[in-house]
Amino acid sequence: MGEEVVASEISLGKRLAEARRSAGITQQELCQKAGLSYSTLAKIERGAIKSPSIFTIQQIANVLQTSLDNLVGQTPSSPALAKKISKSGVSFVYFDVNGCLVRFFHRAFTKLAEDTGASPDVIESTFWHYNDTVCRGEMSMEEFNQAFAQKLGLDSLEWQNYYLEAVTPIKEMHELARWAVGQYRIGLLTNLMPGILEMLKQRQLIPDLPYTSIIDSSAVGAIKPEEKIYEIAEQKAGVPATELLLVDDSRANLMPAQHRGWHVLWFDDFSPDESVKRVQKVLEPAG
Repeated sequence: MGEEVVASEISLGKRLAEARRSAGITQQELCQKAGLSYSTLAKIERGAIKSPSIFTIQQIANVLQTSLDNLVGQTPSSPALAKKISKSGVSFVYFDVNGCLVRFFHRAFTKLAEDTGASPDVIESTFWHYNDTVCRGEMSMEEFNQAFAQKLGLDSLEWQNYYLEAVTPIKEMHELARWAVGQYRIGLLTNLMPGILEMLKQRQLIPDLPYTSIIDSSAVGAIKPEEKIYEIAEQKAGVPATELLLVDDSRANLMPAQHRGWHVLWFDDFSPDESVKRVQKVLEPAG
């Protein structure tokens, strides 16, 4: 058994390295775009890390524009990919993160203002000025922190720490996701800065589940509501658009999905119980 596990780990590392070289991406470039440390990637490629998380592998797959299945050696006939369809015709559910799986981070702005003495309006205007750029992966987390700190007149700043201390899990949605993964294929479709998704997982702020597809904006180079990110999400899900459901707290993010033929549901984190009931209704199993 031990020899089989080691062989599998080495195979994963080899597939990853081959996919990276085929994409013409260096280890350093992959690390920056996927929000990984160089040592972590190097250890995965040579098989030294025994169990890289599903989040890490999916981030790498997104950057390399390949599928999670290709990297882990899973085939469409694998039992884990068996497809069920709800009465409403849904077989795959994409969950947003901010505002759906975790409550939003506005408290971080207040805390940053208290700690630094910076004006709240300057903090928020600076953050939103750079947010789209860094969430597309066009700016690294380090570059964002440097630009943010400079604008506020600080020597340094680590926004990710303020963010992580501010968000809280929406437990009702976590329970729903755990139920849904036993019935359907599920995934994440989220606008996040590089590395944040893995940090949320490590702190158990989002459910650690066998997601079929994780679409992180900073890894795929597009943000909601841009058309490109929905195209990527459809491709990674591997099901018709009419079988996809997106649960998101932003109506602006839902409209492009709806126009593509997806089912969509708006999530209200002020009334999570009611929102969960609406999602459960759409996901009522057939038969």
